[in-house]
Amino acid sequence: MKVMKFGGGCLCSVSDFLKVVEIVKNEKDDCVLVVSAVNGITNELLNGIEFAQKSESNIEPIIQNIRKKHREFADEIITNDIIRQEVIDTLDIKIVKLERLLYGIAFTEEVTDSVKMHILSFGERLAAILLAGVLNDKNHVALAFEADTIGIITDSCFENATANISVVKKNLKQKLLPKIQKGITPIITGYFGCSENNKITTFGRNGSDYSATVVACGLEAETIILWKNVDGFMSADPTIVKTAKKINQLSYYEAAELAYFGAKILHPRALEPLIDSKINVTIRNFSQPQNEGTIILSKFEKSKPSIKSVTYNNNIAVLRIQGPGVGFKPGIIGDIGNLLAKIDVNIYSIITSQTCINLLINPNDSQKSYKVITDLIGDTIQNITLEEDISLIGIVGEGLMKTSGMAANVFTAVAQKGINIEMISAGASEIAYYFIVRRKDVKETVKAIHNCLF
Repeated sequence: MKVMKFGGGCLCSVSDFLKVVEIVKNEKDDCVLVVSAVNGITNELLNGIEFAQKSESNIEPIIQNIRKKHREFADEIITNDIIRQEVIDTLDIKIVKLERLLYGIAFTEEVTDSVKMHILSFGERLAAILLAGVLNDKNHVALAFEADTIGIITDSCFENATANISVVKKNLKQKLLPKIQKGITPIITGYFGCSENNKITTFGRNGSDYSATVVACGLEAETIILWKNVDGFMSADPTIVKTAKKINQLSYYEAAELAYFGAKILHPRALEPLIDSKINVTIRNFSQPQNEGTIILSKFEKSKPSIKSVTYNNNIAVLRIQGPGVGFKPGIIGDIGNLLAKIDVNIYSIITSQTCINLLINPNDSQKSYKVITDLIGDTIQNITLEEDISLIGIVGEGLMKTSGMAANVFTAVAQKGINIEMISAGASEIAYYFIVRRKDVKETVKAIHNCLF
């Protein structure tokens, strides 16, 4: 069995939908599809939430745009009158529910996390219905399934949820395997699941990648193909380094580190569900399906040390907590972590010294983190500062820590460009180390390191 995920970039036009049909019909294995929203629809939904809070008069244009886009696809692609009408009717039922939720926001003039996530899930719900109809019209039996109704159960974190794999396995095998055995291709909504108390939760940016690995793990699939608009992972961002090369193979851990460090090609947590599995993941270019792409291997044969990529993350901030002995006194880091956990702030990394604790966090969380940590100022913690004009540079590769002289070469190359490295972390992982520079220096830093390593 094979799980294939099609993102919004694969659902932009009539030709894209027909290409999906061609890919699916050419597969010899049983397939399960995971889909994102049609390109641009999630932004429409975000606008709908924002505009509905201002005035109910803003809702109808948003609803009409969403209805029009999906109906035009149905009208242009689906030739069978009965199938087309069934698809349009089903889409309309969903869109009416969406409309009611938006009017609820307008009337209350507020939006809860639960309602926001529910609204954002409609892009995937509509896409699954539409793609299933297209496949059925082209003589390939398919059926749309919504993540919350088939039991993709998560914790209660609304925007960065984690699936309960043991429960998901039980639910998917019960609800999907009988359909697959009958020759039906399930089309599953990506991006979201639901908590145990039936609240919609989402998996964040590129969340459908995570959905695909959860589904594959739940169904014990042999392989996963993530269809993207790029060939695969690269040795650097090709918009910065013109000579960047495609990476043919990565280990789970290398790919996970690259995603963590900012490579937007993959959800940062997409490989979590697969760590104890034997499922390989391949990233393929939707525009050039004949290309092999990057394969992420569950079992990676370690050979000589190899640096795979240099990447960067501009979406980072540092909270510096200073005071004599803050890095030594027991309980300080625990107190800080507990305070931030209560306001749903994820700490990317912690770098400590005797007099300073540095927390790497998301800039969206920086102000509320700064505010809550100030409550700890006293004898031990004397000063807290926030740095936001920074970027994280990561270097990833198996055996990196065992390669003598690597750090010296890298930092010499950066220093020769007159760039100051403000913070370094090494040793937390055998396959990665990272450091921080000013955001204005990111491009030159990446170029210098890539030229040095490759």
